[in-house]
Amino acid sequence: MKTALFTNAAVAAILSAAIAPSAFADTVAAPAADEAITEVIVYGQGQSRQVQAVKASELALEAPGTSPLKAIDKLPGVTFQSSDPFGSYEWSTRIGVRGFNQNQMGFTLDGVPLGDMSYGNHNGLHISRAITNEDVARVELTQGAGSLSTASTSNLGGTLQFFSRDPSSVMGGEVAGTVGSEAMHRLYGRFETGEIAQLNNLRAYVSVADQKTDKWKGGSEQKQRQFSAKAVMPIGEGEITGFFNRSERREQDYQDMSFDMISRLSRDWDNFQPNWALANQVAAAYQNPANYAPVNPILDGNGCWTGNGANPYQGGVKCIDDAYYAGAGIRDDNLGALSISYPLTDTISVKASLYKHTNEGQGLWYTPYVRTPATIANAANITIRTTEYDVDRTGAFGSVMFDLGAHQVSAGLWIETNDFNQARRFYGETLSAPSRDPLDFQSNPLLTQWQYAFTTQTYTGYVQDVWTVTEAFKVNFGFKAVKVSNKVRRIAGNVMNGKIESDDSFLPQVGVVYKLDNNIELFGGYTENMAAYVSAATSGPFSSQSQANVDFVKSSLDPETSKTLEGGLRLNAGSAFQGVVALYHVEFDNRLLGVAQGASIVGNATVLSNVGGVETNGVEVAGTWRITPEWKLYSSYSYNDSQYQDNVVNAAGAILANTKGKTVVDTPKHMFNAEVAYDNGKLFGTLGMKFTGERYYTYENRGGKVDSAKVADFTAGYRFANDLDVQVNVTNLLDEDYISTIGSGGFKNADLTGEAMTILPAAPRMAFITVKKRF
Repeated sequence: MKTALFTNAAVAAILSAAIAPSAFADTVAAPAADEAITEVIVYGQGQSRQVQAVKASELALEAPGTSPLKAIDKLPGVTFQSSDPFGSYEWSTRIGVRGFNQNQMGFTLDGVPLGDMSYGNHNGLHISRAITNEDVARVELTQGAGSLSTASTSNLGGTLQFFSRDPSSVMGGEVAGTVGSEAMHRLYGRFETGEIAQLNNLRAYVSVADQKTDKWKGGSEQKQRQFSAKAVMPIGEGEITGFFNRSERREQDYQDMSFDMISRLSRDWDNFQPNWALANQVAAAYQNPANYAPVNPILDGNGCWTGNGANPYQGGVKCIDDAYYAGAGIRDDNLGALSISYPLTDTISVKASLYKHTNEGQGLWYTPYVRTPATIANAANITIRTTEYDVDRTGAFGSVMFDLGAHQVSAGLWIETNDFNQARRFYGETLSAPSRDPLDFQSNPLLTQWQYAFTTQTYTGYVQDVWTVTEAFKVNFGFKAVKVSNKVRRIAGNVMNGKIESDDSFLPQVGVVYKLDNNIELFGGYTENMAAYVSAATSGPFSSQSQANVDFVKSSLDPETSKTLEGGLRLNAGSAFQGVVALYHVEFDNRLLGVAQGASIVGNATVLSNVGGVETNGVEVAGTWRITPEWKLYSSYSYNDSQYQDNVVNAAGAILANTKGKTVVDTPKHMFNAEVAYDNGKLFGTLGMKFTGERYYTYENRGGKVDSAKVADFTAGYRFANDLDVQVNVTNLLDEDYISTIGSGGFKNADLTGEAMTILPAAPRMAFITVKKRF
């Protein structure tokens, strides 16, 4: 591991300075009364489902460039993992809620659907690319399936809605610079036009963010540049809003690891870059092992030296998959939307949005399994293999609301057309030195192994009534209908054409809220939902790249569904305490599993199977206690019991995996979060700790268990009188050595030898300092 920036003594000194009474406390005025009771975590008062929101002031306490997903890790029911300190490295980023992973959740930005935020996303983009974190106003989490109006066809579990900051009514802006561990540096600037009277008081902003950091182990870097703009213009009693965001992301990969690799090679092991010669030697030794050892070596079926004969690999390598030269993800995204909200009459109001998203992306790695052809001069022993993406989404959503006194009746519609092209290609390299930059888009391929064009048509509609029975009692009920058509057309590769549909015309929701008094309310709800099939050659029903499998899914399988029952109590004691207790029961049916057929990076197609159902029961508790106007304590606890209800069987009924009664993968039973915060208007700081219980990456829970972890983060800063702020962030404060991401290489039935390459160690302790100036 690289030398940590802070020693334990220095950490202790920082903690003492942060938690001890401030020397400035007697001379700096405390926050105003309204500031003192304004909490950054909102507990969803008045909602019939479990909902919390995190405001921009809480997001700002994270290191600049940090994903908003990391900021909500403290909320009950949420587990978030990433192998980088910012939570933005997409290959490693995993978020789960109540036993559902991110592919089974819904995500939106200002209502615009972001898809399921999977790596190489076929129907959206990751929030870290959709908007820079400085421009996020709040994040709202619904731990259940989400509201009827959410534009998502994957939200069996939780729903995350992100909202961008509105432009200011006053001309101004801000600039900020951050530097820190691993040569990290980030610049951010935002300019506010203020209200422009000549344009009907239109107000707008433009912002730019540029970030670059070295990887914390291995070679190369991760970098991103983002451009954002948003405008709001009043029109009578309504307004028109538009935004445009562009992201250019380039990130080098960390190597997927196994417990065996960590034992043999240490947690700091990574890909070979910049050692080009070693990468070529290992590839050549795999291809012709007898040429690279004095005594003929024997390799097993996974390309691992068995110990018989001499090891043909150099550099401490035992298996061909121990390391590659490099891997990378390259993504360019453009996301824009135009929206209008307008009251037609005193009782009727409408909202409508039109959006567009385009993406060009490549995921690449240097494969030792395929040599560059000898017909190319100075041919290398390896090639570059890419998975290439091209997304073009256009959609619209809108709603109308009727205010009928005791009844608030609404109806809405969402439609989207998504053209997604995906291809697998190989590119040649030269032996003497690399001739291509892995952080550039590759061109002039040697071979297109396969290429498919997908068109997905989405139609959803809903109707809902919110009935205020009395001032204390409110009921909401309604339903949505969903129809998704997935069409595939072969361009190259195995024959695969046709269409699969997912549809359900009645997915009901009902909820109640009852106020016992001004401080206590009870809530409860029931929701049914369905997840549509996905359109991609690397996941879902088309991942087998087999016409027979597509026909089988169409005729024999059903989309995944969930039924969620939840209820609880909220306590709002004004400025002193706010909190929530919630209970839930979830039945997850028709669970579909793409069974991995080898190392994920090699690209072996998965086979889609139905693995029965999952039953989940859990408890969530969270609360914020304001001890004094300056000091507050936040804590949350979650208990989740998610179990498979069936064994995995084949068509003949033979058991392929004994999963019945086993814990769902990547689902800790216990999570606990505690955070103490201080803010006197000038000096501020937070110290937080998250405990995540043990998790499995094996369906049968045989081997593949990752130990629990306790991870602390620290923030401290000072606001000067001239609108100048200085902030220090320390991530993984105690330098915990733990496994963050699991399942990066897919989940396994069992892993008794610890050789499954599907885990990623977390980043060590890192520190960053930010200077921000507002004008």
